[in-house]
Amino acid sequence: MSKPRPVLARRIFWDVEFDKLDYDGKASFIIERVFDRGDVEDIRQCRRYYGDERVIEALLKAKFLRKGTHHFVSSIFDMPLDAFRCYTTRRSNPERLPY
Repeated sequence: MSKPRPVLARRIFWDVEFDKLDYDGKASFIIERVFDRGDVEDIRQCRRYYGDERVIEALLKAKFLRKGTHHFVSSIFDMPLDAFRCYTTRRSNPERLPY
């Protein structure tokens, strides 16, 4: 017996075929996209379906998370910012100076 799929907003996956999402095969992609572009209910659905352990693992390995998402995830899972791969990637690619 399989778990029921999470009910996620279609707008999060605007660039892929929503009905053909592979929830188990592409879990990291889905988790990253939900946390970056979803709302609170989407995040709850994602955490219910995958569990916090799998969500944390996917987010720690993410190459890119928006700055706000990175800080949000760090605070809800009580993890230091530099534990995330996206932090070290961002630090090695500094932003341009605004002039």
